[in-house]
Amino acid sequence: MTVKRVHFLAHGKVQGVFYRKYAIERATARGLTGWVQNLPNGKVEGEAQGIEGEVEAFLKDLDKGPAAAHVVRLDRTEREVVESEGQGAGFEKRRYNGGGGI
Repeated sequence: MTVKRVHFLAHGKVQGVFYRKYAIERATARGLTGWVQNLPNGKVEGEAQGIEGEVEAFLKDLDKGPAAAHVVRLDRTEREVVESEGQGAGFEKRRYNGGGGI
């Protein structure tokens, strides 16, 4: 099984519609690790790591989003796998601190 890590950036109506909660629920159900956060520009970003097929299915979930969301575009960039982020690390909601992956 191949493990992969992907950075994602969701554009559209993705804040104030439980998009981060949806991402956490879908990632947890798929056994992924990583994080998600709102950005000041109205987008949502994060990183997900896990078995390749589960990561791809998760990205399809994010491209759809929860019922109240309207995802216009979902950018993705492959990242290096974080070896120290093993099973059980979970998927967390972060607060934007001026840094991030963009």
